[in-house]
Amino acid sequence: MNAHRSTCTHTTLPTHRTTHSLYPGTMRLLDESRQSESDGGSRMHERRIQNEETFQSWTLLRADPQKPYKRSRGFVKGCLLKLKYCLERVCGMEWYIYAALGMLSAILSFLMDLSVSKLLTAHQWLYSQLEGSSLLQFFCWTLYPACLCAISASLCHNICPFSTGSGIPEVRTMLTGIQLPHYLSLTNMFIKFLGLICTLAAGSTIFLGKVGPFVHLCTMMAGYLNKLCSLLQATKQKADGDMLVVAAAVGVASCFGAPVSGVLFSIEVMSSHFDMQNYFPCFFSVACGALAFRLLSVWSGDEETLQVLFQTNFPTELPFLPSEILLFALLGWLCGAVSCLYLSLHRLMLELITTNAGLINILKKEKALYSAVVAFFLASLTFPLSMGQHMASKSTMKQLLTSLLENTPWTSQSHNASWQLETEWGSSDYSIYLSLTVFLLMKLWMSTLACTLPLPAGYFMPVFIYGAAMGRLLAEGTLYISSRTQEWSSINPGRYALVGAAAFSGAVTHTLSPALLALELTGQFGHVVPVLLATLLANGVARAGSRPSFYDAVSISKRLPHLPSLIRIRPGFLSMQLGHILGAKRVQLQKAAGPEEVRHVVKSSRETQIPVVDSHEAPTLLGFVTRSQLLMFLRQCGVSQRVDRHLEEVCSIQPSFALLCPHNTIQEALSILRLARGQTVFVTDRGRLLWQVTWSEMKRILEDLAKEI
Repeated sequence: MNAHRSTCTHTTLPTHRTTHSLYPGTMRLLDESRQSESDGGSRMHERRIQNEETFQSWTLLRADPQKPYKRSRGFVKGCLLKLKYCLERVCGMEWYIYAALGMLSAILSFLMDLSVSKLLTAHQWLYSQLEGSSLLQFFCWTLYPACLCAISASLCHNICPFSTGSGIPEVRTMLTGIQLPHYLSLTNMFIKFLGLICTLAAGSTIFLGKVGPFVHLCTMMAGYLNKLCSLLQATKQKADGDMLVVAAAVGVASCFGAPVSGVLFSIEVMSSHFDMQNYFPCFFSVACGALAFRLLSVWSGDEETLQVLFQTNFPTELPFLPSEILLFALLGWLCGAVSCLYLSLHRLMLELITTNAGLINILKKEKALYSAVVAFFLASLTFPLSMGQHMASKSTMKQLLTSLLENTPWTSQSHNASWQLETEWGSSDYSIYLSLTVFLLMKLWMSTLACTLPLPAGYFMPVFIYGAAMGRLLAEGTLYISSRTQEWSSINPGRYALVGAAAFSGAVTHTLSPALLALELTGQFGHVVPVLLATLLANGVARAGSRPSFYDAVSISKRLPHLPSLIRIRPGFLSMQLGHILGAKRVQLQKAAGPEEVRHVVKSSRETQIPVVDSHEAPTLLGFVTRSQLLMFLRQCGVSQRVDRHLEEVCSIQPSFALLCPHNTIQEALSILRLARGQTVFVTDRGRLLWQVTWSEMKRILEDLAKEI
């Protein structure tokens, strides 16, 4: 264990022709390794080196006669350097990146809403122009969403297949440390944006939202802004996982202008492990995003001032009676029970499209055709001149939620013609109850069918509106039953719609963040007690029996290497030990290794940290050496023409502080890997090296476990 350690020589040696002939490719590998490791030094030293390099590049730029407009280019670059210097004197460059992320997300959300609004307005105008011909109106109503869904699916299928679905299950997987680079590509971001516009423009007939895909879009923007920050600072970029956590919070805040619930959503839904150093950056970025989103609404003329997204007029003197607590608790229990049915139908649909050979073949080759057929079928059921008149099918998603949050009972407004035309829930007491009942029964299975569409789509807003309809029906029914008594005459149906929306969406996602989101969307913080009570009860019912949440079911269906989702289905994975699942032993070096053994390891392994043992016969772990040290060792041996040098004579063997034993569980190994921040974790038994655990190895293990389900 007390091996002789000497530091690696860093002096510049003359280059001989024999270096490249004896060790071909060594110089290339050395350059690659230097890019993957960060240099030490203090922050002051890094800034000094950065300024010197920038000054040198500016001087070369002005002196280079090959580049045109060298003086203008030099002047512009000098101004940018001065601006960068002034900005860094105020705060670090990463804080400008956080602010830019929030504001860019808000602008993107605003442009998306504006585009969707224009398309929906055009469709409604065309539908109204065909009044008098039921057949033409039917084709206009059904072919419009079918064509949009086909376009969205075709874009995803032909250009970027990774842009389908919500994107939240994939982002959750990446936040655990598993790399899925295809889901953060620039092509994926562009296609996801266009496809989501087409999906939302299909209207409430398809009944899909934008929260999940927009969170995915924000994480893609965060990845590129993170790279930009590293270029501006000329230092190693901030960990991708930290930026993704911030981006997840910004995505929700930019959709609804709800900053606090955005941070809570990032903690609950996205992160199995939340680093507290991301706490303040999350709030800073979501505050910028929420403020920009609301200011854009004011500047565009949609709103007169900064206000909540859904205006309500609930009485504040007496928010609710003490006796109503029982009704709120009953509503929470009902939302939990219905959410179990909804999640069961959703898992059944996912199982059907992943096990049925015919559907698998269609979804593999004819995604556009499948999307068009399903969209046509759903639109035909919501045709306003047939069953759609009982589902308020002409209303948009926002109009549906606004009408459901109306504070006055509908039975007392059934003869108000203006209200009837605005909400379309009916013109009599009977039709109102019938419309709400038909809406709940039909949307329960129609929304799960829409979840199978292979296009960018969000699934949070539909369940939020569904819960609001449940609360509204319960309140209106209670008012009808107790119409002859004065005890329940002061019931406000809008309150129950608010509570039901939070409870049902929280039960489907197994989170509490929808409770805070409902309060931020409406500004009704006086109802925090009934909202939290119903959401907690609904979560308790939905979580009983280790049922997976909506996002867990999608992760399992896609076989994503996400351990928390796998544990939901197989709780036995929580106690599975490393010794039962690790594969063959990885490469290792003995401390007396020569150039030939080192060269073989460098060529056969791409790991940046190679374990060093006492000997192959007695593999007692001494520590590890970096790949750059091994390449420097080969270079020195090639220059000096000495083949009798040993590893311990040249390279510094660094001790490893991340050690596991075969009895540790997979979850413990994943936590240690996350905390090790890039350092390889070694598995030892009484000092003897058994395996080494890297992110690639952990990804393989989790993928194998996902295939067993």
